[in-house]
Amino acid sequence: MIRIIGDDVNHIRNVLRMKKGEQILLCTGQEGDPVEYLCEIDEIRSDEVFARILDLQKNARELPADLYLFQALPKGDRFENVIQKCVELGVHEIIPVITARTIVKLDEKRAAKKTDRWNSISLAAAKQSKRSFVPAVRMPVNWSGALEMASGLDRILVPYENAQGIEYTRRVIGEVRPGEKVGIFIGPEGGFEEKEIGQLQGAGAHSITLGHRILRTDTASMAILAMLMLHLESDET
Repeated sequence: MIRIIGDDVNHIRNVLRMKKGEQILLCTGQEGDPVEYLCEIDEIRSDEVFARILDLQKNARELPADLYLFQALPKGDRFENVIQKCVELGVHEIIPVITARTIVKLDEKRAAKKTDRWNSISLAAAKQSKRSFVPAVRMPVNWSGALEMASGLDRILVPYENAQGIEYTRRVIGEVRPGEKVGIFIGPEGGFEEKEIGQLQGAGAHSITLGHRILRTDTASMAILAMLMLHLESDET
């Protein structure tokens, strides 16, 4: 028997309006636990739901490589859209970054409040897309902090307007292998400074292109995630 508590109870009772005897698919949402549980609702109370396990199977919806998105904080609510769509596309973790040209400035209190909301958006997107794992959205980090975090990854990709052509980009993306940890750096509205690009390249980053069109910062993150998803996705179910 599985006991469900917290916000999921309201979602089951009042949003989905599920009843006793209906089936529901559950998972822990924790990294390293790919098991899905097919359950039948046994009892619905005001603050908890009980479900009986009918079957379990391995969830094959996670990408075989871990994609870390280092996203320069954009203006307005664009970052919320980035979180939602990139979680749907398979991102492993999202790190908001304060770069030299980042316009958004957050003090520690506001950053903590924003981070709570961002993680709620990630949770909702993970549920909607039936992820077995809920990607974390970190507290915003400064540029040096982002470089330090990326130093332990297997490879780093950065879309850049002066990068080599699309064939080079195809080759770089095609070299990403299952089991790797891949960092993706996306600049702010004004782009990265030359110094920042130089520091990324010095850390081993591959500068790639996303095509001949100029993409918004929030579009760029989704575009590269989609490219990597297409390369890494398999026919396993």
